[in-house]
Amino acid sequence: METSGGIQASLSGRYATALFALARETKSIDTVEASLATVRATLDQSDDFRRLTQSPLVSRKQAAAAVAATADVMGVDATTKNFLGVLAENRRLSQLPAVMRAFRDLAANFRGETTAEVTSAHPLDAEQVDALKQQLRTRIGREVAVDLSVDPSLLGGLVVKIGSQMIDSSIKTRLNSLAHAMKG
Repeated sequence: METSGGIQASLSGRYATALFALARETKSIDTVEASLATVRATLDQSDDFRRLTQSPLVSRKQAAAAVAATADVMGVDATTKNFLGVLAENRRLSQLPAVMRAFRDLAANFRGETTAEVTSAHPLDAEQVDALKQQLRTRIGREVAVDLSVDPSLLGGLVVKIGSQMIDSSIKTRLNSLAHAMKG
């Protein structure tokens, strides 16, 4: 398996690598990736689920039961559901966002893609995502998978991170730059 040493060096990277190896073995990389996208959306939208993953006060047993029930409601695949249970049992649910990012990177690398982390002020529709992928593909010269997140504080525009490169076209950054220049 091709993975970067950086991914494997972190705790979340080791979990992601284990999940990726299992998904590859069972030929379910796309299925697990889609399930993790559902989990990510649930984390973004549900305060209760986010608190469950971050609270040190929830026992292992309670966390495992709650995660299993939530996984059923989300409709994730069995591999992802079992993986979430393992994270709960090991008290590592707080690592879930980092694990999902690392898994996405591993899957993209496996497909020969580059991953771009895209943060927008509002959710992007499928047409906007396709147009963004095309622009990034033209700029980078290879296929690009996008990891989407929403941050209303940006006010508008996008922040795109590809590796160490960042493209920030958010209104928030433009306003901050303008305010800084006016103080000058």
